[in-house]
Amino acid sequence: MFQRILLPTDGTDSMQTVVEIAADVAERRDAEVHVLYVVDDRAFLTLQEEMQEDVLAELEGEAETATDRAATGLSEAGVAVTEAVRKGDPADEILAYADEIDADLITMGTRRGDYTKNLIGSVSQKVVAGSSVPVLTANLNGDEE
Repeated sequence: MFQRILLPTDGTDSMQTVVEIAADVAERRDAEVHVLYVVDDRAFLTLQEEMQEDVLAELEGEAETATDRAATGLSEAGVAVTEAVRKGDPADEILAYADEIDADLITMGTRRGDYTKNLIGSVSQKVVAGSSVPVLTANLNGDEE
């Protein structure tokens, strides 16, 4: 049933919980996991072009670190891993990538309940509402960031 699992990551320490859950599901199902980091480039589109390039380069470096970190944890558990980085609206890119890889499951963290982090809207909430496949969310409230 679950052969391709999508694991979007934001690179925080609390994502380790989600990595462990995805590894457990993948091991039991002999599934592959696609680790995705989305660089939210909307916030700095009003910056001057050279500043945009600098910010984008820094964020892409963070993205690579985040995907490598999650992929290492999955690989150590014996799970096949693919890493990807996208730019754009995180929820939209997660849903689009899930469709592209024909994901069977999306496993992601959520911080619902902490209104200070969800003033504009929760990415996980948008993914759950827009996904055509099951979305397994892990509550990250209280986990170290």
